[in-house]
Amino acid sequence: MEYEKIIFFRNFFFRAFLIGVAFALFYFIATYVFWDTAVSWATHFFKTDEKELGRLVLMFFVELRIVLVFLFLVPALALHWMARKKR
Repeated sequence: MEYEKIIFFRNFFFRAFLIGVAFALFYFIATYVFWDTAVSWATHFFKTDEKELGRLVLMFFVELRIVLVFLFLVPALALHWMARKKR
């Protein structure tokens, strides 16, 4: 792979990771601020309780972390390692 392509894809994956982290922080803050509203809506529309909604939200953040780390950060670090090796 050409050096310029390695740098391009490294920057792409790293920037995608940073954008993902920014969205994850936004989702976390929004969840924290609007938790009572979300619980009341989920109870009304989907007939769930707060405990089940808590599990769903926790699983969302766990899966988001897996996607961000393994699909964006790991390839960015691997490409960074390849770019340093080519110099």
